[in-house]
Amino acid sequence: MGIIGIGSFGMGHTRRMKDNEYVELTAICDTNPEQAKWAAQELPNVAFFSNAEDMYKSKLIDAVLIATPHYDHPKLAMLAFDHNIHVLVEKPAGVYTKQVRQMNEAADKKPNLVFGIMYNQRTNSLYKKMKEMVDSGELGNIRRSVWIISDWYRPQCYYDSGSWRATWAGEGGGVLINQCPHNLDLWQWITGMPVKISAHCHQGKWHNIEVEDDVTAYAEFENGATGVFITSTGDTPGTNRFELTGDKGKLVCENNKLTFYKLSMPEQEFTKINTEPFGKPEVEIIEVAHDGQNPQHNGILSAFAKKILGNGELVANGREGIDGLMISNAIHLSSWLGKPVTLPINEDVFYEQLKKRFTNKGSESWQK
Repeated sequence: MGIIGIGSFGMGHTRRMKDNEYVELTAICDTNPEQAKWAAQELPNVAFFSNAEDMYKSKLIDAVLIATPHYDHPKLAMLAFDHNIHVLVEKPAGVYTKQVRQMNEAADKKPNLVFGIMYNQRTNSLYKKMKEMVDSGELGNIRRSVWIISDWYRPQCYYDSGSWRATWAGEGGGVLINQCPHNLDLWQWITGMPVKISAHCHQGKWHNIEVEDDVTAYAEFENGATGVFITSTGDTPGTNRFELTGDKGKLVCENNKLTFYKLSMPEQEFTKINTEPFGKPEVEIIEVAHDGQNPQHNGILSAFAKKILGNGELVANGREGIDGLMISNAIHLSSWLGKPVTLPINEDVFYEQLKKRFTNKGSESWQK
């Protein structure tokens, strides 16, 4: 396996691959000459490339993990498919769904290749248990979801550490595209995709940046359920509370604990037979048991390798990366246009709106 992009994420992946029983790290690629010096010292037996295509042509790798800036993910994945190389892409799948859809179409043309995405939060047993309870009907019909995920606090020096950070041209957005792809993926993975979104994104509200650092979004779902998603990099102490309400009770995931407020009977049944004006169904409060497993990046990596070897299944298919990104794009687009947007969004409108927000901070590089 090879890695493209040896920043903080890429370096972490090199360490994981050295300890993974299913993977041998044989090549890395980065355009920064300083990373070549680091690789020579830290990974003397691993080939170093400054160009992705040269690495793909080298025949040294069967698969690649792409950990570059966001805009490059689809381009590098499609190039890997052209060279019959399996792909594991870091989150997010890309910056705009039109670009990611092209990547998915390229993957579909190579059904023999394994395509995964690093949605490592799907390995967390808390979220796996939430999905299991929703899918089994234990919670009943979902009525409302509320996720306050504001413990992404970042001080100004974080954004000052790189000129590409928190720019439309460099990252393609702020908290939604950088910190929240996992949360947006889990939201749709557990509750399903919304059909309409109304949102407010505040750009540079708490920091000297050009992208959003404070977001509130309201979602509507096909079954009539509603959802609220609130996030910020300006709150401290922040909150991470994911609450799901169904007609059989309520699930709350907070502080590494999952609590089920189980109704004695579904609300729709209770309201038909109840004769007390202020009556409520009885509630049993249950701390939900789960297996406690949370293998994170190692779990994704092992599942990806085992799938290639023919004895396992992916945690997250790479094609699924478009779903959480669709929500992210819809939140941006609703805020930019000042009105609700339906999903799937008009991808051409989003792309044109995104381009309007580029500054001179490397705004041409992503198009090459």
